[in-house]
Amino acid sequence: MSKRYPIPAAEARAEIEIKNSRFIATAAPVFSVDEAKAFIKRIKQEFSDASHNVPAFVVGYGPAVTAHCNDDGEPSGTAGRPSLAVLQGSGLGDTAVVVTRYFGGTKLGTGGLVRAYGDAVKAVLAVLPRAEKVPTHTTMVALPYNLFERVKLLIEAWNGRVLDEEFAADITLTIQFVVEKFPGFQAALRELSHGRLEAEIIETNEATIMPL
Repeated sequence: MSKRYPIPAAEARAEIEIKNSRFIATAAPVFSVDEAKAFIKRIKQEFSDASHNVPAFVVGYGPAVTAHCNDDGEPSGTAGRPSLAVLQGSGLGDTAVVVTRYFGGTKLGTGGLVRAYGDAVKAVLAVLPRAEKVPTHTTMVALPYNLFERVKLLIEAWNGRVLDEEFAADITLTIQFVVEKFPGFQAALRELSHGRLEAEIIETNEATIMPL
């Protein structure tokens, strides 16, 4: 059973201002170091006129994690490390964040910088939509029209996602379930149909992204 853990569902951005300096934090899901680097490069190009673009990322989760950060010209330890610390404290895996700073003329001092970069990451994490990486089964079931509504309620009850509906002599549904939910659905389906219906697993995916 692979470990379930939260990841970003989509890219998000938040901005804070401290003593006229603007801190713009952008976070995104990344599933490899190469993806993280590509994301960081894209943000640096977007804000190429900024004073600093400070990156931090975690790829993987728990003990099997690759973490990286740097200060991008800010005093050592004042930018990348606090950004990464907030990211690691969030419990998210597979996440990259870049904090872009436009200097506003007032120096913040080392303590001020540590707080500002940490707060910028907190701000983007507060608005970041979350998903989860979970093992899933994609299944198919053919059913008579008279059971359609009741089967749809069952699918909902077991948190399934209908991927496809095909209406012919029967209705053929393609449904995705989190692996641990599928046996419960299967049992309920058998009960509903007096043993006539059974969903067939057509594919198993170890890491499907399901919105939370």
